[in-house]
Formats: sequence, C-alpha cells, structure tokens
Amino acid sequence: MIKVTRLNGQEFSINALYIERVESFPDTTITLTTGTKYIVRDSKEEVYDRIIQFYQRVQLLSNPHIRGENNEK
Repeated sequence: MIKVTRLNGQEFSINALYIERVESFPDTTITLTTGTKYIVRDSKEEVYDRIIQFYQRVQLLSNPHIRGENNEK
C-alpha cells in the first residue's frame, strides 16, 4: 500500500499492485485496474517513487530477471 493525499488534504492508501496509470493534467490522477480514478495532491514523481519503494519492500523487484539483469550469479 502507498499513502497519497486527496485534494482536500485527507490521506488514504492505495494498493500499488492495482495501479494501472499515473497521469498529470495538471492534477495527478491515479487510475486503478478496476477503472477507479483518484485525483491526488502528490506529484506524479512522488507517486512513482512510492510505488517503487513498495515494490522493493515486498521484494517484487528483487528478482534479477525482472530488473533486467541477465548475468545472475
């Protein structure tokens, strides 16, 4: 889960595994695989950073093949 902030200042969490798209026009809009959309205060870059941190915490990026490393030792 990642924390984001609604435009009214209320924090909430989104399961990063369900995020399909993050866009800025100019507000940051997060679209889930279910089609649900959330408009948040956080910048697109902040959301990207939190998604990457989440993937690292759950070790989704720990597989060398997913990271694109072909020379696994």
